[in-house]
Amino acid sequence: MCGLAGILNLDETLASRTELELLMRGIAHRGPDDSGVFVSDNVGLGFVRLSIIDLSALGHQPMFSEDGDLVLLFNGEIFNYLELKVELELRGVKFRTKTDSEVLLKAYIHWGEECLDKFNGMWSFVIYSIKRKYLFAARDRFGVKPFYYYFSKKKFVFCSEIPPILKVVKTPIVANDQIIYDYLVHSRTDHTERTFFSEIQKLQHGEKLIIEGGVVSIRKWYDLERAVKDARGFSNDSEYLESLTSSIQLRLKSDVPVGVCLSGGLDSSSIVSIIVSKLRKDDLSTFSAIYNQGDVGNESEYINEYRNIVKSMFFTSPGSTSLLRDAGLFIKAHGEPVPTTGPYAQYKVMELARKHVIVTLDGQGADETLGGYHYFYGYYFRELFLRLRLFSLFREIGSYISKHKSLKGLKAFIFFFLPGTIKTGFLLKRANWVKASFSKKYCGSNVLVDKLYSASSLRKALLYHFEYKLEHLLKWEDRNSMVFSIEARVPFLDYRLVERTLATAPDLIIRNGTTKFILREALIGLLPEKIRQRRDKIGFGSPSDEWFRSSEWKEFIYNLLASESFSSRGYICNKKALLLYSKHLEGRINIANDIWKWINLELWFREFIDPFAERKKVNDE
Repeated sequence: MCGLAGILNLDETLASRTELELLMRGIAHRGPDDSGVFVSDNVGLGFVRLSIIDLSALGHQPMFSEDGDLVLLFNGEIFNYLELKVELELRGVKFRTKTDSEVLLKAYIHWGEECLDKFNGMWSFVIYSIKRKYLFAARDRFGVKPFYYYFSKKKFVFCSEIPPILKVVKTPIVANDQIIYDYLVHSRTDHTERTFFSEIQKLQHGEKLIIEGGVVSIRKWYDLERAVKDARGFSNDSEYLESLTSSIQLRLKSDVPVGVCLSGGLDSSSIVSIIVSKLRKDDLSTFSAIYNQGDVGNESEYINEYRNIVKSMFFTSPGSTSLLRDAGLFIKAHGEPVPTTGPYAQYKVMELARKHVIVTLDGQGADETLGGYHYFYGYYFRELFLRLRLFSLFREIGSYISKHKSLKGLKAFIFFFLPGTIKTGFLLKRANWVKASFSKKYCGSNVLVDKLYSASSLRKALLYHFEYKLEHLLKWEDRNSMVFSIEARVPFLDYRLVERTLATAPDLIIRNGTTKFILREALIGLLPEKIRQRRDKIGFGSPSDEWFRSSEWKEFIYNLLASESFSSRGYICNKKALLLYSKHLEGRINIANDIWKWINLELWFREFIDPFAERKKVNDE
């Protein structure tokens, strides 16, 4: 896992090595083991390396083809590289290293762009032809590894993270108000190619980018919906377990220590149980965030199920004091606002893990393939209703209410039937602290309302989650891990497993009021029953409601909400925010997520946007 950066001057002026090195310094944490640059004419390519496979100097990048024409920058892992290497060797291809990077480069030479279909892994990479002055870049199927870029008539700049790009772009940087609206009202980010910075975009998951003759073109190379149509769904839990085990086994390949981020939930616990019980790896280390008994997000009782199973278990306890202390570093690391404090818990887990391992595995992606969120019941109820399977509908509703003692699934069922304008109105009423003038301008047609909240079947909902929701979770994991120089791997996102799971009959995903049915059945006898039978959904939760009632946060939040900068942004009514916060302090309401969005957005402005406004003001004077 590494970081890549580059500059391509479309006006043919010479590339600046100084600018390139500035980009690389901004991502040095992604690759502390080695670095390299290539500068020729109008092109500069830079790389920082975190050594995982073949730790020798032969893994140095930029990596060149044997004829010296092609230059490779590769961030990620090709997990099936050994199998591809054998296939290429049978075709007469010679190798001089043990790296997956060389396999990628020679696969591209041998198969061209079609090599992408053969890769099982996570990646963003760039291959540049010196002779043709041709740049090819691609991102993995689901967006595990990042690729950001700035594009003007004269310049194309790319990097694994956004902040370094800001240091080399000369044009004014302004906030993207549509993305801010979606963040405040929908709590969503990364659902389109746009970022919080109007001038910076990202290559979408499953896309490739080509620059030739000064022309930039972007096309989709992977279509999940089409792949699912062609896939054979799982017919039983044994097939599912075999496929998941294969994915985990592939992702254990490493020349450095590997551990698991264990939340206590079904997904990460499944990975631990399969590694220990099925793959017989008895030297595993796990890393968990825990809180006080009774606190939101505390999953100690489930994590402790592994006390006599896992050899080395490590724990961290994020708190209000640590969040206040780390807030600036956390916001800098992410580069864009995040809508909850959940990712901060993961940040602290990665900080802990780096003391012991270089690679981690976790359960990201299982909720999106197996309907793990509560509102997926609403999608399933909607599908059963539209298909007039009324007996099944009433049976599932009855089972859901009986097992969960909740009406959330039914409320989601009703919500998904509402017209788009009513859905939008409902969300705005819930976020009534958003200024009316701002919401009126940006509440129009929205992919989240039009697609994500309007799926007609469970499978469609899952597909839309891959398209419009999953990527922000993957981005947060990338930033949280890479800021501590850790490679994070996600076994549930092996494309073979994803395609077959999404092609599986919906009643193997949700059955008898239970989500992730096929996974639960597959792990009978492997997973502790207390975890296998869990019905709640927490993930990396945190007791932020209590944190924001502490005296230290009370002073900080009041000062922030009353500040001139916060009041003048034009997004949030500070009087309304102050009133709501007072009610939160009294325990009358719990709006911790809203409070965090206010804090994060304001601190992000101060860190990334305001300095550009000040610079412009000075230049104008």
